[in-house]
Amino acid sequence: MAAGQDKSNRRKRGFERAGSLMQDRIRTAGESRGFAITRLLTHWAEIVGEDTARVARPVKVSYAQGGFGATLTVLTTGAQAPMLQADLPRIRDRVNACYGYNAISRVRITQTSASGLAEAPAPYDPAPPAPDPALRRRAEETTAHVADSALRAALEALGENILSRSKAKQRQTS
Repeated sequence: MAAGQDKSNRRKRGFERAGSLMQDRIRTAGESRGFAITRLLTHWAEIVGEDTARVARPVKVSYAQGGFGATLTVLTTGAQAPMLQADLPRIRDRVNACYGYNAISRVRITQTSASGLAEAPAPYDPAPPAPDPALRRRAEETTAHVADSALRAALEALGENILSRSKAKQRQTS
């Protein structure tokens, strides 16, 4: 009952910011990796600076058993690791300023390949194969009765796509 009332109240208020809708999920995901304060993840560039954020990203915060002070694990490329190593005291100080106390006592660097830091570049996809003329004619015949030319062209493209997929599925099952 309370959940239903919550949804109806939210609808009455109108639109909500995407960040507020995702806040609980982001916090849960961050806490599973040891990030008690998700601001460290969401505002990494502001906390450590643009130059450092460009070459490193936080991966995990691990807490020592029964001890005070956590270890922040930072991911970077092998080439950037020595420069980042020299910058560790500043990174630790800035992260602790974000927490408001000396939560991080150690920063550990983990090295990876260059594609490990960012989304891997999109693979080159060659041009799609030329459409089958028979499928094209069949799609044109099916949409011939549509008066609006733009709508007809869109439906022809959709029909051709559907027909080519069904033809490909037939080939796979044969």
